[in-house]
Amino acid sequence: MCSVPLLSVNSVLKIFSLPLFDPHEIQVIQSFSVQLFMTDSHDAQFSPIRMIAGNLTARPLRAVLSILAISIQVILVLMIVGLTNGVVNEWSKRVEGVGADILVQSPNASIFFAFSSAVMQESFGQQIASLPGVDEVAPTLSLMDQKNFVVIYGIDYKRFNALSKGFLFGSGRPFESPDEALADDIVAQSRHLKVGDQISLMNHAFIICGIVAHGKGARFFIPLKTAQDISGAEKRVSVFYVRSKGNTEATRAEILKLEPNNRVRSIAEYMTLMNSSNLPELKPFIKTMVGIGIVISFLVVFLNMHTLVLERTREIGILKALGFTRAGIAQLLLGETLALTIIGSIVGIALTFLTKAVLTQTVPTLQISITNSWILGSILLATFGATAGAIYPTLRAASYDPVVALAYE
Repeated sequence: MCSVPLLSVNSVLKIFSLPLFDPHEIQVIQSFSVQLFMTDSHDAQFSPIRMIAGNLTARPLRAVLSILAISIQVILVLMIVGLTNGVVNEWSKRVEGVGADILVQSPNASIFFAFSSAVMQESFGQQIASLPGVDEVAPTLSLMDQKNFVVIYGIDYKRFNALSKGFLFGSGRPFESPDEALADDIVAQSRHLKVGDQISLMNHAFIICGIVAHGKGARFFIPLKTAQDISGAEKRVSVFYVRSKGNTEATRAEILKLEPNNRVRSIAEYMTLMNSSNLPELKPFIKTMVGIGIVISFLVVFLNMHTLVLERTREIGILKALGFTRAGIAQLLLGETLALTIIGSIVGIALTFLTKAVLTQTVPTLQISITNSWILGSILLATFGATAGAIYPTLRAASYDPVVALAYE
């Protein structure tokens, strides 16, 4: 154990306690002075974690702003990806729930039926129904109500209902007149609809005649003829739902022979395609949102670290004078950035799940799917953006000459 008396340590501390230094610099000097004069690790041992925590708490406002900026990046990434995945997954499950095993669309149709033009002749369904491998065909006109932002199916009720075990009614009955509509239970709950209520769809008044279980493709169902009249698509449909007699691929080949240019997909193939990572329309959108998040994190951390390094120039000089190497200075500053990133990521993830819970209760039709892989990905992206923003200020701080740094005002 070192035999230097405690008085010697206090004498050194008094020297550095002159008005030339601010209180935070004095704390730094004291911690290193004690370490220099007391070599027993049980008496005094330098802790980088303790020093990082002290530096963050010494500037609470700056630390909080950095944490919020990083958490915003995490929230942005998780919510955008979660909403995209949720909408795509929910839509694919609803298509699967119709009961068909083959989908027939026009050559240029979108994979999202609501955005496909009604260009297929309704009479083509009769040709499909005549094929030996086909059990049932349901011509469907898919519409998007821009005002209510819901998908509406114009259907031949008997044929559409025959594709599966049929609609499960919570209340009411099938539509019997052109101005009646069915609503699924989710949209009915979110809009407080009940049988007998009037609702405007596609700027046309409908009476809700039945509430059915969700999962049949759309949120609202209206007569096919009414949908064609409203959209000006006389005798035309968007998609044919087809149920085969068992041999899906053979039936699919039969349908393609009728019109080789059509898009004829099995439900299994469609479910594989309906993934946000497989849809070319969504990839640029997701990448753009992720890029914006990284830029936010980079700029905030860069500005924060740049200002912090300027404010702590003399402190860095003291650390180097007390024996800190360039690598030690860099490690300390990057450690602070990592601490901010971890805290910001945790806050961002917590706020994301809180937002998801609120939206699930207030907007039941809005589906948000947040996977563990994207949670990890958001943390890695936040770390990348924050580290990139901290590199230049850190290298600049590590290169300071201790004499110049101590003379900095």
